[in-house]
Amino acid sequence: MKLLHLADLHLGKRVNGFDMLEDQRFILEQILTLCDKHGAEAVVLAGDIYDTPVPPAAACTLLDWFLTQLSLRHVPVLAVSGNHDSAERLDFASGLLAEQGVYIAGRFHGMPKQVVLHDRYGPLEFTLLPFVRAATVRHYLPEAEISDYDSAVGAALAVCEPAAPRRVLVAHQMVVSGVCPPQLAGSETAPLTVGTVDSIDAARFAGFCYAALGHIHRAQRVGIDAVRYAGSPLCYHLDECGMQKSATLVRIGKRGVEKIEQLPLTPRRAMRHLTGPLAKLVAHPTDTEDYIWATLTDPTPLPDAMAQLRAAYPNAMRLDYQPKGAAALPADMTQAVKGKPFAELFQDFFTKMNGRALTTEEVLAVKKLREEASKSE
Repeated sequence: MKLLHLADLHLGKRVNGFDMLEDQRFILEQILTLCDKHGAEAVVLAGDIYDTPVPPAAACTLLDWFLTQLSLRHVPVLAVSGNHDSAERLDFASGLLAEQGVYIAGRFHGMPKQVVLHDRYGPLEFTLLPFVRAATVRHYLPEAEISDYDSAVGAALAVCEPAAPRRVLVAHQMVVSGVCPPQLAGSETAPLTVGTVDSIDAARFAGFCYAALGHIHRAQRVGIDAVRYAGSPLCYHLDECGMQKSATLVRIGKRGVEKIEQLPLTPRRAMRHLTGPLAKLVAHPTDTEDYIWATLTDPTPLPDAMAQLRAAYPNAMRLDYQPKGAAALPADMTQAVKGKPFAELFQDFFTKMNGRALTTEEVLAVKKLREEASKSE
C-alpha cells in the first residue's frame, strides 16, 4: 500500500497578520496532484488539521473540499486530532464520514480507534491515537500505572488488540528517541520539554511497522526511518525561511515498510529573508509576491521603511535593522522593550536619537515630568 503521510495543516492559520488560506488551498491542490501521480492508496492526517479549536468558516470549507476530493478518488483518509484542534468538533459526523472512507479520531474514549484496510498483501491495520494528555488516559484507564506522558501513551496502546500483522500508528504527540530531541522548525507553539514527563519514547511504537507522527513542523525521522514526523506542508514562521517542505510517501509491503520518499512541495509564495540597505533591496525586486523578512543594514532607522519595502514586496511580513557589527534591532521594538522601566526606555530612546546619554539634570527633569503626568492621570 502506498500511504501519503501529512500533518500539521493548520488550516485557517495567519502568519504575521497574513491570511494563509489561499496558500493552503494551493498546497492541498498540489498534494492531490501528488496522490494522482504516485497512486496513493491512503492519506494520513496526523493532527493539527485546524490552527484553532474554533476555526474560521473558510477553513472548514477548505477541509470539506479536500476530503471530498480524496473521497471522489476513492482514497481512504485516516485522521487524528492535534493539540490545536477541537476533538469534539472533529468528531462531528465521523460515523457518516466513515461510510465515505474518511476515518477521524477526535476524542480519546479509553481505546484508540482501529481501522483495517486491505491491499494485495492482505489486511493493514491503522491505530488512530488522537492527541492525549496523561490525565485524559488516567480518567479512562484508572487501573493503569500512569505517571507521565510516556506511560500514558503506553497504557493507551496496550489496550489495543492487534487485528492484523501489519500495523500503522497515527499519532500527534511529542516523541523522542532516547534523549535526542526532534529538530524544531520555528512555528511550533508547544514547548519542547525533552527529558521530562511531556515526551514519549519512540520505543513505545515497536509493534508498528510505521508510526505517522504530527506535532513537529520539520519533516524528520525519530530514531529510525519507520517513526517519522511529516512536518507542516507550508512555512508558518519566519524562522523557516528557505526550508523545503514535503509530503511523505510510504510504501508498505508484505513485511512492512519498503520505501519512504519525501515528495517536495512548492508553495504559492516562498518565504524569504533578505539582508542589505533598503535602497538596494527595493531597487530591483524579484518574485515580488513572496513573503519577505527584511533585515536592513542601513546605519540608522529610515522613515517609512516598511512602506517602501511593501511598495516593492506587497507581502513583506517583517522589518528589522542590523547595522554592520550590531545585533538585529526589530523594527517594531516590541520584544526589545518588553519589561523595561520607563526611565530606561526613555534613556535608550534619547541616546539613539541624539548620540549621547542624558545628563544628570535631564534625568531629574524627565523624572519630574513623569511624576507630574502620573498625578494628572
